[in-house]
Order: sequence, then structure tokens, then C-alpha cells
Amino acid sequence: MPPRMTMATRSVLDVLFSDLGADWFGSQIGRLAGLPSGTVHPILARLERVGWLESRWEDIDPSKEGRPARRYYRLTESGATQARRAMASARRPQPGFAPIPKEGLS
Repeated sequence: MPPRMTMATRSVLDVLFSDLGADWFGSQIGRLAGLPSGTVHPILARLERVGWLESRWEDIDPSKEGRPARRYYRLTESGATQARRAMASARRPQPGFAPIPKEGLS
């Protein structure tokens, strides 16, 4: 079952789609998406569980680097295809949805 396409999930996917060949780490994704770590990491875990992402741990010596190892994420080929479809579907108005007329916004 695909994950819900919340605004936060779409923001995370937008970052991942901005460079499909890149490996992204959580705080980097959060910064670019404008989301806190507590929002980003559960989304990444859900996307990985459904097979849209793959991840790997950075191979460093944390004591030499002065920071913990990062976990890098990347969209899988099939995940990118499924995510594109889900995002396109999420952007379409749902049946029975009536947008608010612009004059009703003032």
C-alpha cells in the first residue's frame, strides 16, 4: 500500500526528485524541505518500508570525523515511478471536491 501523500511527504519527495542520482541524508532533506527531523525521519522510514527508497550508512570513523555516521537515502527506480504517479494523483482534485471561489477568500 502506498504511503499517504501528505504535504510533508510531497516536500520530501520533491527534494529527492531534485537530483535522482544523489544520496541524501536526513537533516539535509529536512533543511531543503523546510521540515524538522521528527517529521522527515518517519517519512523516510515509511518510504523505505514500501520500497520507494533504499538507504545505506556512511562508512566513516565517527571519532575521526567528529560526528556520527549519516544514513543516506536514494529513490529506487521503481520507487521513483510509483512516487511520480502518487504525487500526480495527489495534485488532482478529488471527485466531489469543490474549490473555494477566489472571491470567497477575501
